[in-house]
Amino acid sequence: MPVITEITEMQDCFNAQRIAYDKHPYSSYESRKNKLRTLKRYLIEQQNELAQAINEDFGCRNTTESTIVDLMTVVSQINYTLKHLNRWMKPQQRSSGILAYPATAEVHYQPKGIIGIITPWNYPVFLSVGPMVTAIAAGNRTMIKMSEFTPHTNKAVTALIESCFAQDEVAIVEGELEISQAFSKLKFDHILFTGSTNVGKAVMSAAAENLVPVTLELGGKSPCILLPDFSAKRFARDVLLSKTLNSGQTCVAPDTLYCHRSIFPDLIAALTAQYQANFPDQSQATDITSLIHDPHMQRMKDIVSDAEDKGAKIYPLTEAATQHARQMPLTVLTDCTPDMRVMQEEIFGPLLPVVLFDSLDEVIATINAGPRPLALYAFTHDINVQRQLLYETHSGGVCFNDAAMQVGVEDLPFGGIGDSGMGCYHAEEGFRAFSHAKAVLSRGRVNMTPLFGPPYGRKLHDLLLKLLFR
Repeated sequence: MPVITEITEMQDCFNAQRIAYDKHPYSSYESRKNKLRTLKRYLIEQQNELAQAINEDFGCRNTTESTIVDLMTVVSQINYTLKHLNRWMKPQQRSSGILAYPATAEVHYQPKGIIGIITPWNYPVFLSVGPMVTAIAAGNRTMIKMSEFTPHTNKAVTALIESCFAQDEVAIVEGELEISQAFSKLKFDHILFTGSTNVGKAVMSAAAENLVPVTLELGGKSPCILLPDFSAKRFARDVLLSKTLNSGQTCVAPDTLYCHRSIFPDLIAALTAQYQANFPDQSQATDITSLIHDPHMQRMKDIVSDAEDKGAKIYPLTEAATQHARQMPLTVLTDCTPDMRVMQEEIFGPLLPVVLFDSLDEVIATINAGPRPLALYAFTHDINVQRQLLYETHSGGVCFNDAAMQVGVEDLPFGGIGDSGMGCYHAEEGFRAFSHAKAVLSRGRVNMTPLFGPPYGRKLHDLLLKLLFR
């Protein structure tokens, strides 16, 4: 199965998938289960090749990290899906109500057809194969547009897909802007896009021409709040994984830290000590993921320079030189002001701006004044504070006393709100997103509806109205 790189090939593949779907519009539970089991087997067999390919694309990304966050997560998702799929596929019984009595009312979950998945570069297996698992579970066929920045991973994912599926079941597409734009204009039955807000708007605009529904998984500036009852040392231990994972190139990474003023004196020292404990040998820093390419590295440097020029203080958590290209230590920025780029743009890298606060109400007001974030994190054991944040802010998800881990909980949906996304997937919500909820009303031998028709004003109508308006 050759990878698709031309617009005409892409259209031909889409047409072939449409014909194949129309021949078999509802795959059985056994068929879906067998496909997922096959995929799981080959994922496990090819895990080393996939992890090494990711390492080659980044320049340095530890294969253990890739195995955990890009591959193990998908295997875990398959296991979870297999456990629940039979229940998800069953029609849901609903009440037929007074007007339709006697009748049977059900909701049947029908495959939508062909799902288009547009994948970013930061987690190239998890964010391509993961959504595909959900699409297959819902009985669909899938076309996946991989990122042009991960050519080695794309090749490895293509080999994985070739092991499991025919091209009219799952197809891999590669290419730059022209291919991406043409992909978004195909008349899919649903599109899932993961990436930036600006590109998400373009995808949604293209999909609207064909009235294609979209799920947008975007990003934004996910706030992290450190409250006074939580120690700086414990915070540093608990938050660093989420901020250093993939060198911060994660949509749900903490983006801005709001730190209570009383804790700040201990914060930098605690973060520095924990960071150096996590990455003790910078000269052989194979545990630090490189930034994806030179322009992104330069962007990080420019953001730091902009902040420093405007009065921020810069604290790299280590001064040691690293061995690999485009590696950057986690850098804390303090005395940040709203006019700085670091406070305006989604960072998507190893920078952590810190804003001090005295009143939680100030923080809530600041968060609510900006675009709704993909995630909100708060470190506090105070249940009342947790409840206040839960009900007085909007975000795609919330995590207390940890960060980013909510994405890995299989039984939770994942999605943004407002500028951070539209719709959600993962868990049962993902199955529903890629299915059409078809309402089915079935009559038996008795149909009483005509009794409620004209001529109106009969006693039966009076009885019906009394029942309905009580």
